[in-house]
Amino acid sequence: MNDATAESPAPSDRPPPRGFRAPGFGGNLARRVGTAFVVLPLLLLALFRGPAWLTVAVVAAALALGLVEFFGLLRARAIQPMQRVGFLLAAALFVEVAWPAGAHVPLLPLAALLVLGFMLSRGTDRESVTAAAATLLGAVYLGTLGGTIAALRLVPPPDQGAWRLTLLLVVVIFSDTFAFFLGHALGRRRLAPAISPGKSVEGAVGGVFGGVLGALVVRHLGLGDLPLAHAVVLGGAVAVLGIFGDLNESLLKRWAKVKDSGTLFPGHGGMLDRLDSLLFGAPVLYYYFLYVR
Repeated sequence: MNDATAESPAPSDRPPPRGFRAPGFGGNLARRVGTAFVVLPLLLLALFRGPAWLTVAVVAAALALGLVEFFGLLRARAIQPMQRVGFLLAAALFVEVAWPAGAHVPLLPLAALLVLGFMLSRGTDRESVTAAAATLLGAVYLGTLGGTIAALRLVPPPDQGAWRLTLLLVVVIFSDTFAFFLGHALGRRRLAPAISPGKSVEGAVGGVFGGVLGALVVRHLGLGDLPLAHAVVLGGAVAVLGIFGDLNESLLKRWAKVKDSGTLFPGHGGMLDRLDSLLFGAPVLYYYFLYVR
């Protein structure tokens, strides 16, 4: 997700003045808030009122849209992905992670054969290896990491599934919000100028604080048996990994020479722009609830 400020076209060695606001800040903020007011209630309704399969279906649909956008980034650099293979591979990886008992057989060897077989079918096409590698990257990125998001709803005990996924969403949203405002108000030192010059160290610190606060809020509301120290560590870890996820997607966009992965959400960009922090933060909670709690 976006944190401190909007992407700028090129890095600069000079730090922005304290309290600097990028052009269009007010309009962008209004669009972000408006989109959130529409999307969040629908997500929470599906989580707490709908069956588990509905949540998994929503996650899978979001990941499919994200993969479409990822393939669009590849085409922006004249790389033609193996699109149908990529979707099949991502689906197999998603099932393997989200519902390993339902797969019955290991899917990764079949997935590897699928990619290599289609690479071979392109014959002497000199771009076939690049296309296969890029397709595999997208499938692992969206399918495997996305599977950990869905797994939070399915991991036993099932009655806590909605709250576990809410924990991920709230931590990332709080982190994104605190980073956005503190980055605009106090941002001076650039966090990763070569990748995303609009993001600041101050915004990142605010994002970690917001993540911890979000975890404590969800603990109070619905995860009372989660130890306080664990909630603090989880909130901070998800926020930090979410920042790395944001930077990872910023790197992809800078490589593809585009500002946003898409235009699905006004003020927020595309689906991949919304998933980036969730994809990196979800494995923290996935491993915790699978092996620690």
